[in-house]
Amino acid sequence: MTALHSPQTIGARERFSRWSNRHRKWLFAAPAISFTVLLLAIPLGWTLFLSVTDAKRSVRRKFDFNGLENYAQVLTDTERFWPAVWRTFAFTGGALVFELILGMIIALLLWKPFRGQGAVRTIILLPLVATPVAVGMMWRLLFEPNIGFINEMLSWVGIPAQPWLADPSTSLATLVFVDVWQWTPMVALILLAGLTGLSDEPQEAAKVDGANGWQRFWYVTVPLMRSVIVAAVLLRGIDALKTFDLIYATKGKGGGAFHDAETLNIYAYGLSFDYNEYGVASAVLLLFFLIILAVIWVLQMQRKVKDS
Repeated sequence: MTALHSPQTIGARERFSRWSNRHRKWLFAAPAISFTVLLLAIPLGWTLFLSVTDAKRSVRRKFDFNGLENYAQVLTDTERFWPAVWRTFAFTGGALVFELILGMIIALLLWKPFRGQGAVRTIILLPLVATPVAVGMMWRLLFEPNIGFINEMLSWVGIPAQPWLADPSTSLATLVFVDVWQWTPMVALILLAGLTGLSDEPQEAAKVDGANGWQRFWYVTVPLMRSVIVAAVLLRGIDALKTFDLIYATKGKGGGAFHDAETLNIYAYGLSFDYNEYGVASAVLLLFFLIILAVIWVLQMQRKVKDS
């Protein structure tokens, strides 16, 4: 018997075959998992490395390790960093609240079949077709203080022109409005999918017991939709936290001349490409990454508490 067909070789093949059959789901997924891990680990590792160096100005300039000096500089920056943190959460929180409320209203209106429902769904989803940069430029023109169509409409009813994006006191709220206009359809679509999967029996039972429409919604629909609502909040919240293109397209560098719309993403971008402070910018991005992880962890803990 040749070595290729020896009992040891045949036994090894059988053992490998049995092992691969037991773990085939991981073997099939291994290439995709490996690629995803590398895709995340390499940029994250390089950013972590830069965050503990004095990298700045030219990329060919030699840089030295400075420990946690960049983190100390960022965390003590009360002029730009902490206001950017507050704006990031204010923008995200404001957008999430309005998108969730309006998305639920739209989903409830589209829940029951009616004539022309397909056309209405298509029209509502149109804002999702445009890219955030195109949306930002469109609304920037609409909100232009002198020639913008929004102020033109206000003049028809005797309301004076408003600065909108040009005024530091209203620019962040205006950006929240634009974000709500674009992304409410996505939240409505997620919630509508959850509503469509609900059984009619709990609603009918509550109706027989004398519950009105609001009581059926609050005490029946919302509890049954809890997991879907949490999923919508997670998806939209993470996306809103890292919003960059919409703010940059409407306000430009630094979130405006007075940094009135400067979020953490805009702040890190300015440090990198305007001031070439790569080490400090990397520290900001790592802190931002930790903030996002903390938000996700809190939401997951809240979900577990409510489910238990």
